[in-house]
Amino acid sequence: MKELINRYPALEACADEINEAKDLIINSFKAGGKLLLCGNGGSCADCEHIVGELMKGFMLKRQMTDEQKQKMKQNNANLDDETLSKLQLALPAVSLPGASGLNSAFCNDVDPTLIYAQGVLGLGRENDVLMCISTSGNSANCVAAAQVAKGLGLKVVALTGMTGGKLKNIADVCVCAPETETFKVQEYHLPIYHYICASIEDNFFGDKV
Repeated sequence: MKELINRYPALEACADEINEAKDLIINSFKAGGKLLLCGNGGSCADCEHIVGELMKGFMLKRQMTDEQKQKMKQNNANLDDETLSKLQLALPAVSLPGASGLNSAFCNDVDPTLIYAQGVLGLGRENDVLMCISTSGNSANCVAAAQVAKGLGLKVVALTGMTGGKLKNIADVCVCAPETETFKVQEYHLPIYHYICASIEDNFFGDKV
């Protein structure tokens, strides 16, 4: 956290919430949960970015242990050592905007505001976390997804701008980046979630390098 604040001093205002969000997601993964994410436009791209950092090595290589490789080879003798040596351990994360078939069908057939809510209903399970990324905190489809997530008993993390919008009153943790203009909020969201992803990775894999 010290390095993050040194590079982005304004983020000291939301440092506690950043760490709370990180810890909440770590506890979810430890309990066998996964991270669901939703957002629109640039925030949609941020969802994909976060999935990329969690589902493969980010700062660390995350190599499989010999025990893990052996167990997989026992289940499938055709798995070769080269394949197993290249695979990296993952933390389960799903970007809901990436379900283009489901989203386009639900948008056309039912209600575009509920596309992410439907994804949460279908994929959300006990111990999962939903992360909603919205610079205003008021994106209708993210708010609906957060409401459904809470109804299912999921924890909700929101990344928003300064005011937090409607998501602030729904989320278990709301990280309010200290800006109001969309592009400026997004410029803070990147280092925030990079810190969260790196910290989570170190928690699970830091002793393996």
